[in-house]
Amino acid sequence: MISVDIEIKLKAYNGGQLLGIKKQFNSGGVTKILGPSGSGKTTLLKMIAGLSSPQKGKITANGAAWFDAEQKINLSPQKRNVGFVFQNYALFPNMTVQQHLEYATGDVGWINQLLKLGQLDNFITHKPEHLSGGQQQRLAILRALAIKPKLLLMDEPFSALDSKMKTLLIKELKPLFKQLGTTVIIVNHNLQELEGFEGEVMDFDGLS
Repeated sequence: MISVDIEIKLKAYNGGQLLGIKKQFNSGGVTKILGPSGSGKTTLLKMIAGLSSPQKGKITANGAAWFDAEQKINLSPQKRNVGFVFQNYALFPNMTVQQHLEYATGDVGWINQLLKLGQLDNFITHKPEHLSGGQQQRLAILRALAIKPKLLLMDEPFSALDSKMKTLLIKELKPLFKQLGTTVIIVNHNLQELEGFEGEVMDFDGLS
């Protein structure tokens, strides 16, 4: 279980007011986070991953502290071992599709399984600049999954995919999440895009 009880000041949110977030994310579940632009959805994911820090509070995972402002605990992203799908993909321009996954894992069988899942098995020698937006987004998802994360954070992960590919990918991801026992938190602007996932909806609009 991921437990979050933190405060962060957001410049873009209501003139820079302090945003308080208190939430528990159940292990193995999917939580879909909705809310207006600038409300702190992406910031929440980054704080859970250790890519940015709250001003106050605690973040714990299965009882272990990842962040504790009072105790001055702040584990690095590497120690949290979280899979993160960035909204802008954050791919390495000089790495091929294959190299992106090899960078994350040495498990050849797992890499091949992921490539097939993302329908990128025929593009393993391609670098990001030679991939479409949808292919880059799928690669970002596969790279995040390559470490077999117990927690997967996804920021607008299907925005570049057409309806058919989105439906197919979600269908493939659902049993994979169960297989890995992964807790999944998805930030998205459109709830309809996530209809294929069963799970809790968290509305960020109006949080204080």
